[in-house]
Amino acid sequence: MTTYRTGTITIVGRPNVGKSTLLNHLVGQKVSITSKKAQTTRHRITGILTDAQSQFIFVDTPGFQNQHINRLNKAMNRTVTQSMQDVDVVLFVIEAVRFDERDKLVLKLLPTDTDRPVILVINKVDRLADKSRLLPFLEKMSREFAFAAIVPVSAEKGTQLSELMGAIRPYLPESPPLYGEEEVTDRSERFIAAELVREKLFRLMGEEIPYSTSVAIDQFTTEGGLRKIHAAIIVDKANQKAIVIGKNGEKLKEIATQARKDMEKSFGGKVYLEVWVKVKSGWADDARALKSLGYE
Repeated sequence: MTTYRTGTITIVGRPNVGKSTLLNHLVGQKVSITSKKAQTTRHRITGILTDAQSQFIFVDTPGFQNQHINRLNKAMNRTVTQSMQDVDVVLFVIEAVRFDERDKLVLKLLPTDTDRPVILVINKVDRLADKSRLLPFLEKMSREFAFAAIVPVSAEKGTQLSELMGAIRPYLPESPPLYGEEEVTDRSERFIAAELVREKLFRLMGEEIPYSTSVAIDQFTTEGGLRKIHAAIIVDKANQKAIVIGKNGEKLKEIATQARKDMEKSFGGKVYLEVWVKVKSGWADDARALKSLGYE
């Protein structure tokens, strides 16, 4: 009889290596938001994958940041280091044939004890035009750290993800599942709603809107099968409010419409979503504001 295994796997790496995309493809559903903007992920996000042999409890983390350090960045970096405590496996994600000083900073944080094996995940191999460069890169990385395994993948295409799961499985402890078979995250719908609004904000605004932008859910109620959600986009300066709203409110309407569609898909029901913009100067360095938004 095959022994059932359950364990926690934390996913770490510098910004924009594809950690959230990897998590979403592993669990088969969007539980962590993604965009091209660096450090889109700000919280510890859990994604759960259950199969006949194992339950994988993945923890996505913010990209480790060494620039623009404010209280928000420090809180996020603390999330990264804390996420590597009391886990069974660490996935260190880098980009194919790219290993720079930002990656080396994260490498220095990796656990060296045998109780927490580290698997190197080389992502975005599908974007590598010259595949012959991959093998020398694998050999180079094997000399950088005592990795338990090295697995090249494409999180975006879903390539080699079953091989990655196969590399993780032996390191999970023997244990019954901790979550139900249908559960894919331990985060609440309220939290997911805020994240989906923030994702659309980053995706639709791009470089127009600065990094110091967040989303708060002021109201979340359920009436029958309808979820009524009131969300506030928090910006740092008054001129940013006008940018987010857009001409005749068109930009804000587009953000809300796309976020609502994703919420209905995630929650499996109708959503009434109302979104407005608030100015809260210096919130990313304000301990009280960060605590109210769930960062500290």
